[in-house]
Amino acid sequence: MWNNFISSSFDINVGIGQGSALLPILSALYFFPIFYSLEKCLKILKIPISIISFVDDGLFVSQSKSILHLNANLFCSYNIISFIFLKYSLIIKYEKTDVFHFTRSHGT
Repeated sequence: MWNNFISSSFDINVGIGQGSALLPILSALYFFPIFYSLEKCLKILKIPISIISFVDDGLFVSQSKSILHLNANLFCSYNIISFIFLKYSLIIKYEKTDVFHFTRSHGT
């Protein structure tokens, strides 16, 4: 729509490739409601996960003295984000999901 002129509808299949100048802007606009919903859910459930977003990637950061507690937090937050993505008709590529665990323990 431009002023009072409305064009007819038609199907398009156009994406924005990686490296495009529009990608960071459109990704931020599209993912903001998703991350906002996730932060609200995590706050309500008192799950101490921080979310850091780099353009079109999300990074979850959690810390705990117990690896069982840490894994439970990450498991819950991952299930919540999967549900939210599904509500927005988005798909998570599970094969691109990585988990890293760093510890200060020595000898275990």
